[in-house]
Amino acid sequence: MTTADTVRLYTDGASRGNPGDAAWAYVIVRDGSVVAGRSEYIGKATNNVAEYHAVINGLTAAREFTQGRLIVRSDSELVVRQLTGRYRITKEHLAALAGEVRRLAGAFTDVRFESVPREHPCIQVADRLCNETLDAERQRR
Repeated sequence: MTTADTVRLYTDGASRGNPGDAAWAYVIVRDGSVVAGRSEYIGKATNNVAEYHAVINGLTAAREFTQGRLIVRSDSELVVRQLTGRYRITKEHLAALAGEVRRLAGAFTDVRFESVPREHPCIQVADRLCNETLDAERQRR
């Protein structure tokens, strides 16, 4: 399998208030092109919960594009370090979300979690999707 065969999943979560109104988003890139993206409002939650939901929903969607190599990239160092085992997960609700991530990751032959800066162009797209979703929810009310 070559690098060209690798699908990249970029994720972001946002919470206005922390906890507060929260949303998640993902962007899936294959062969250098965005092939999917989505965002959804999740109600009142912390930023970390929103970040985990972004990974969970992104992994679910990524199965449509590969069952092989997947690189998951997030600007949440906490989530990436928890998922790679560098940090212990001490909060029960985050441990449950991490367990769901690990279960979903089992659908791929290889999954790697990487931290990238929030300035990364694909993270910025996911961030914009989160903010658009939160803005739309605020206007809906």
